[in-house]
Amino acid sequence: MSGVQILTVDEADAGARLDRWFKRRFPHMAHGRVEKLLRTGQLRIDGKRVKGSARLEAGQSVRIPPLPEPSDPKPERKLSEADINFIKAMVIYEDKDIIALNKPTGLAVQGGTKTTRHIDGLLKAFKTEGVSPRLVHRLDRDTTGVLVIAKHAKSATWLGKAFQSRRAKKVYWGITNGVPRPSIGEVKGYMAKSEGLVGGVEGREIMAAVRHGTEGAKHARTLYQLPAEAGKRAAWVVMQPLTGRKHQLRLHMELLGTPLVGDTKYTTAREFPGGLKEVLHLHARSLTLPHPDGSEIHIEAQLPSHMKRAFELLGFDENTPIELMEP
Repeated sequence: MSGVQILTVDEADAGARLDRWFKRRFPHMAHGRVEKLLRTGQLRIDGKRVKGSARLEAGQSVRIPPLPEPSDPKPERKLSEADINFIKAMVIYEDKDIIALNKPTGLAVQGGTKTTRHIDGLLKAFKTEGVSPRLVHRLDRDTTGVLVIAKHAKSATWLGKAFQSRRAKKVYWGITNGVPRPSIGEVKGYMAKSEGLVGGVEGREIMAAVRHGTEGAKHARTLYQLPAEAGKRAAWVVMQPLTGRKHQLRLHMELLGTPLVGDTKYTTAREFPGGLKEVLHLHARSLTLPHPDGSEIHIEAQLPSHMKRAFELLGFDENTPIELMEP
């Protein structure tokens, strides 16, 4: 039997349901036992009794009561040489504290019911002295670009604070189906989880714009600008999220009437730009992080092949100078 633990919620787990977050960490605990821990107030967030459906926020403290040890722990699955080479080929920056990857499209950051191959599971390739690096933020499965990994607990703490306080400056590039108007501006408002039509199936989870006060509503802000346009067909959009909500950029581009090319959740009836791959055209281009020693770390990820092809077809020059907007 373990003792009481107090775990801090990482940025990567922000928005997750408490019960699902708990099960990922303690898979040997039966669902009925988890429900009992919640009913009796033994499993708490920031000292308060909560339901299993409570959504986690980065920086919160979760009280874990004494738990039984797994009766038959499964041996840790070793990574194949192909898996190790695969994850190491993504590295675009590394120092004594962090690793930065250029995540490809189609690869999940964390596991799920039907997801067995993911970034989190591949991080064992970087294990040193028995310690595996850990996630501190997330990207959607089909979003490409900069993903930062903490090498140890100390760097995970300062990275988590940087993301939580919004001192980490993120810049995303995308290609929109249509041309947003105005060509430079800000999208802001409240958003919350909802259900909608995705791939012809009703009831799929999406994010939607809602009124202030709606249950689960969170405020979101995005600055955007268009370095280039391709007639009325498409545009290259540079986005600076000032908040970090799930699907924020994808929803905000849809609200402008010009969703991102290849997005299957946030769509338009407008004809798909010819010649482009039907893959989400959203790329985490750069990330600037404040280091505890007072310096800054700037990391930039090259465009994936499908976006390079789109730039060529649409006549965009990725070397175009871009002056970022002030919040």
